[in-house]
Amino acid sequence: MRPVINVNNLSKQYFLGARDSSYSTLRETLVAAVQAPFARLRRRNELRTEESLWALRDLNLRVYAGERLGIVGHNGAGKSTLLKILSRITEPTAGRVELCGRVGSLLEVGTGFHPELTGRENIALNGAMLGMKREEIAQKFDEIVAFAEIERFLDTPVKRYSSGMYTRLAFAVAAHLEPEILIVDEVLAVGDASFQKKCLGKMNEVARAGRTVIFVSHNMTAIRSLCSRAIWLDNGAIVEEGTAEAVATNYLKTSFSTLNRRVWDDRSNALGNSKVRLHRAQVRPADASLQFDAINVRTPFVIEFEYWNLVPGAQLNLSLVLYNDEGMALFNTGPVGEPVWHGKPFPAGLFRSQCYVPGDLMNDGTHRVKLFVVQDQTSVIFSAEDVLVFDIMDSVELRTGWYGKILGAVRPQLEWTTELIASEDDRLDSMSLSMPEFPGGLR
Repeated sequence: MRPVINVNNLSKQYFLGARDSSYSTLRETLVAAVQAPFARLRRRNELRTEESLWALRDLNLRVYAGERLGIVGHNGAGKSTLLKILSRITEPTAGRVELCGRVGSLLEVGTGFHPELTGRENIALNGAMLGMKREEIAQKFDEIVAFAEIERFLDTPVKRYSSGMYTRLAFAVAAHLEPEILIVDEVLAVGDASFQKKCLGKMNEVARAGRTVIFVSHNMTAIRSLCSRAIWLDNGAIVEEGTAEAVATNYLKTSFSTLNRRVWDDRSNALGNSKVRLHRAQVRPADASLQFDAINVRTPFVIEFEYWNLVPGAQLNLSLVLYNDEGMALFNTGPVGEPVWHGKPFPAGLFRSQCYVPGDLMNDGTHRVKLFVVQDQTSVIFSAEDVLVFDIMDSVELRTGWYGKILGAVRPQLEWTTELIASEDDRLDSMSLSMPEFPGGLR
């Protein structure tokens, strides 16, 4: 079978450093065009001394019709560069890519949209860019609008759309205009939960129709449920290729290093911005006598932040989202019931906020904390992904001889009761008492 995507020895190099942004005269432009071949030769000779970065290096990949390929890897691994080359947004430094069929891509919010055009006009424009006839676009038009849920704003310039509306329309256009190859980046994280579920369902539908889906995500649950095959990229090369389940599992085992305590002593370089900066972040057992790494599923623990408020009078509160190793959000919590400072103006100074998590609630595995600093209970003034990464260990005393993985995002020890309604002996006795007597003493 011939692949619909054939990647051979693909490499992409970026040069680091400032670029000259000055304008050139017409004469300088013409002279530069004549000298270009010689300039390229000089450029090759200077590669050894100029600082550069290989985003992709000698990458080979085959993708066949109807496949749902997931791509995983940490930030900077080369995922977005590969998608941009497949989408013909950027050219490779070396190697070759062969694509068979129309490519629809959604790499970031509003890719391919003109902000001054309305939603209606952008649907027509995107369809024309994909090489579709006017009749084909008209046939899909109502379905696109219904999926995106933007009927009221169809004739409004998209520059006035919210990010959610923009994303819904962009995905609806990319998925419904029937490209043979659909490329979707992590942009789905912009939408709400119902929209993400809708998009995943549509991508499954696209794949079942025999078209090819390339999907990049940090959400391993989505990768496992949507994709039949996956590759793991690291430093521009494929580390592992196989089933989505196997690749996602191995990636999760090695991708997160435990980072349960961080300190920034120098306020000027600490994590944050001009309004708030972190001094310390840590996860520790609620019992101070235990070691930092002694957290198991039975251990009550504390997620703790120390931070400098740099704006006198600001009303701050911290909010955090706890994720498991599959990228699933387990809970979102903030200090709504905090009795001292909630809703009050903060003076400039160093503060400590603590979140207490009870024991017998979490499942074992690697967990990540995303932090939000909210001002006036409405505006997020700072956020940080993976500000803490920590492991919750299993408890041997709960295993009772069974060592398989206990299912569930959480693992609470809930209260159970058991009572005897009626024993078998009681049932037999009651049957004996209720049977009638017969003449001659027989029963």
